[in-house]
Amino acid sequence: MGLLELFVIAVGLSMDAFAVSICKGLSVRELKPKHALTVGVYFGGFQMLMPLIGFALGVRFQSFITNIDHWIAFVLLGLIGANMIRESREQDEENLSDSFSFGAMLPLAVATSIDALAVGITFAFLPGTRIVPAVALIGTITFAFSAAGIRLGSVVGLRFKRKAEFAGGGILILLGTKILLEHLGVLG
Repeated sequence: MGLLELFVIAVGLSMDAFAVSICKGLSVRELKPKHALTVGVYFGGFQMLMPLIGFALGVRFQSFITNIDHWIAFVLLGLIGANMIRESREQDEENLSDSFSFGAMLPLAVATSIDALAVGITFAFLPGTRIVPAVALIGTITFAFSAAGIRLGSVVGLRFKRKAEFAGGGILILLGTKILLEHLGVLG
C-alpha cells in the first residue's frame, strides 16, 4: 500500500472523529486549547490503537482466509463507508455533553474508532503494509482533524458534520473497490 492510499484511508477514517469533534465544539461555551488537545489525543490515540488490534487479529487468521482476503477488504471497507454515508443522511441531531472527562470522552473515542479496527484487519491482508507507520499516520491525521473540528464546531456548527461523514464514507468505499479491482487484475 502506497503513502497516498494510506493518507486517503487515514483521512476517511478521521471523518467520524472530525464530525463528533464539530459537535463537541458546539457544546463548549468557551473553547480553550486544552479542549482541542484532549479531543485530539483521545480520538487520535484510539484511531492508532484500534487498527493495531485489528491487524493483530487479522494476522492471526490470515492463513485461513488468504484466498478471499481481497473480498474481505472490499466488504469491510464498503460496509464501513456505507454506514458512514447512512449516518450522514440521518436527520436526528447529536447532543453531546460539554464534559471532557474520561467518562465522557472514552465512549466517543471508542465509537469513532470501531471502523479503524476493521481497517486494521484489512491491513493484515494487504501485502507490504507496515503497520506502525500506518497507524502513526492515521493517529496524526485524526488528531489534527479532531483538533480542527472542535474549533470549527465552535465557529460554524453542524453545517459540515454531515458532509464530512459522507465524504469519509465515499472514500472508504472507493478504496475497498480499488483493492478488489487490483486483485482481480482489472486495475494495473
